[in-house]
Amino acid sequence: MFKTILVPVDLADPAHYADALETAGLFARQYGATVRLVTVLPVMPSVVADFVPADAHSKIADDAQAQLNGILADLDLGSGKGEAEVREGPVYHEILEDAEEHGADLIVMGSHRPAMATYLLGSNAARIVRHAPCSVMVLRGRD
Repeated sequence: MFKTILVPVDLADPAHYADALETAGLFARQYGATVRLVTVLPVMPSVVADFVPADAHSKIADDAQAQLNGILADLDLGSGKGEAEVREGPVYHEILEDAEEHGADLIVMGSHRPAMATYLLGSNAARIVRHAPCSVMVLRGRD
């Protein structure tokens, strides 16, 4: 049923993606699917970049990749496979682009309970659900 399952990972909030990892692992074991972990780094404004050491960005990206690889190593995928990628840009755009590029059949992601601001402005999860090229499973946190 599923061949490629995309899991967006916010490395700063492990509780936010824990259920998504568990669910993706379950599907991967059941269907022999590939699980793609993707984290998105924000674009550093040029005003800030001028005051940051030249190699800081690559160190941040390398650290994020190492964290994703560690999460992937701890994920029991059974007969499934795992991939991890660090992207840069707006979260929803990069997740949608990755899903399109890698032919994701399913995006499994966590979401916080909506606040009033998200009803007016929209959240990354809402944008991903509206525009994804595949099915999206949104798992609510236990607030």
